[in-house]
Order: sequence, then structure tokens, then C-alpha cells
Amino acid sequence: MTFYLSDTNVMWRRFVPAEASHLRVKTALDALILRGDTVYVTPQNLVEFQSLATRPTDVNGLGFTSQQANAKAKEIEAFFPLLPDIPEIYPHWRNLMEKYEVEGRQVHDARLVAVMLAHNITHLLTMNAKHFQRFTEITIIEP
Repeated sequence: MTFYLSDTNVMWRRFVPAEASHLRVKTALDALILRGDTVYVTPQNLVEFQSLATRPTDVNGLGFTSQQANAKAKEIEAFFPLLPDIPEIYPHWRNLMEKYEVEGRQVHDARLVAVMLAHNITHLLTMNAKHFQRFTEITIIEP
């Protein structure tokens, strides 16, 4: 059995059939779960999803209303087990920030890796492997 963390870009695609990568992501997630693996999400994933979902489509959002985004978030929460935010995340994040000289938007990616380290999760499912290549502490899987 392997434990995975889903990046936000994988998590939401499982629940938005209109997305071009939906079937690929759904098939990959369903296969992992069927073989007994566990795929987690974090509160950060859900915060990032809410931002993406309610942002207009002309600025790379999904264009959902707040009600639509909340309904979709509830579907996501029912499907994925949630890793809690715990105090051990911050020291891991701080260490990653210094070790890899993380800047800009990548600070959010570093926090996902910190969550993984704090919870002993080894594998990350992501559609953006290049964002995580620097982090030698994890194994990156693209669905």
C-alpha cells in the first residue's frame, strides 16, 4: 500500500467532467484506490480549489459561483481523506524554503511537500511535475 498526496491540479480534475484531463485523472485515481492505495488531500488543496473555482474563466479560473464551488468542494471532501494541518508542517516548510531557495508561487508547492513530510507521505500526484522536481524528499507521479 502506498500513500499519496494529490496536488490541487489533480484533485479538482477528478470532479470536473468538462475538463480535458478529467478521464485520465479519474482513471488513474480510481486505479490507485482499487489496488488499495490511499490518496489524500489537505486543507490547502481545498483553499486553492475555492480560489480556482470562483475565479473567472478569462483569468484561468473555472468560473463557478460560490454555491457551485462549495458543492464541488463537498464532493471532493467526501471522496478524499483529509490530512489535517498540524504544527509539524511549519518546520518542514521553513526548512524546504531555505534548502531549495523557494520563491514566488512555488511557496505553496513547498508547503504541500511539507505536509507530505509531516505526515510521512512519499508520493505526490501532480500535473506539474516540473514544479516539484527540486524536492528530492518525495516521489512525483503524473496521472
